[in-house]
Amino acid sequence: MTVPLGMPRPDAGLVDRFGRRATDLRISLTDKCNLRCTYCMPAEGLDWLARDQVLTAGEIARLVRIGVDSLGVRELRLTGGEPLVRADLVEIIAALRSEHPDLPISLTTNGVGLDKKAAALREAGLTRINVSMDSLHPGTFAQLTRRPFLDRVLKGIEAAAEAGLGLVKINAVLMRGINDHEAPALLEWAVARGFELRFIEQMPLDADHGWTREGMITAREIRELLGRSFVLTPDPRSRDGAPAERFEVRRAGSPDVVAGTVGIIASVTEPFCADCTRTRITAEGKVRSCLFSHEETDLLATLRGGASDADIAAVWQQAMWAKPRAHGMDHVGLGAPDFVQPDRSMSAIGG
Repeated sequence: MTVPLGMPRPDAGLVDRFGRRATDLRISLTDKCNLRCTYCMPAEGLDWLARDQVLTAGEIARLVRIGVDSLGVRELRLTGGEPLVRADLVEIIAALRSEHPDLPISLTTNGVGLDKKAAALREAGLTRINVSMDSLHPGTFAQLTRRPFLDRVLKGIEAAAEAGLGLVKINAVLMRGINDHEAPALLEWAVARGFELRFIEQMPLDADHGWTREGMITAREIRELLGRSFVLTPDPRSRDGAPAERFEVRRAGSPDVVAGTVGIIASVTEPFCADCTRTRITAEGKVRSCLFSHEETDLLATLRGGASDADIAAVWQQAMWAKPRAHGMDHVGLGAPDFVQPDRSMSAIGG
């Protein structure tokens, strides 16, 4: 196969023009979700993909195989929408584990229904789990998600821990005037149970396009909120391209005892684009080189068109080669508004 001028060779992996190499693959299993979080989806939901538009279990396995065997993928995260609504989730994970015994496989979920599947997911070969939960108060949770399911999420988190799904991570988005005051309580709840809490800046990926920079709670504000009850010091371990900046947590009254760790993902105000190692595939098989891309490359059409693994790998490489240097969000509101919100919401992209 001829390599286009300027493109990496087939054995170079998923590199881009700026020298970054994608080794962290994120595949969305579905665009459907059983919550309607205000920072993600409209109250009425979205127009879901038809079943034949979504990657099949076999197609997911093939893409992972190409990524691992040919393109240097070293870590896999399964996302949505909400991956637990996919009936064949356990079978997908079991098949992936059978083919890739040493591949770290994690799952991002809202936790609704996790209590019924956690043990089976662990047995199938899931390595670790992230659960999204923005509030410990039923009323606030219902306000944010438009569903009264906090008790189900808490049961799911407990089941994941009991099943031994690695270090359970909890993802929380703080919304100004709604749950931002809960930051210290959320962290106390997490460290007391041995979980790692990760606060995520609200990103401009809501379907209603209501995000504003002025309205979001920034990483600096999150650190200030937590600093009222805790002492945070940088985690000595290498970040190694991870999206979260991690801190050791000490309670204000016990400054010599590390109670746990907390992460802050500051995609907007403290972006980490230069160290990004992620490549994303949507539920309908499209490559996004950046979470905030406006362009996608269709792998599913290539795959279903009878292409060889080498041809699919080449298309994937081309998509990642075109990855932008940065998303530009750090300039929004600072006199250089070069960021435009993508049309697709987070649920339609996959985290």
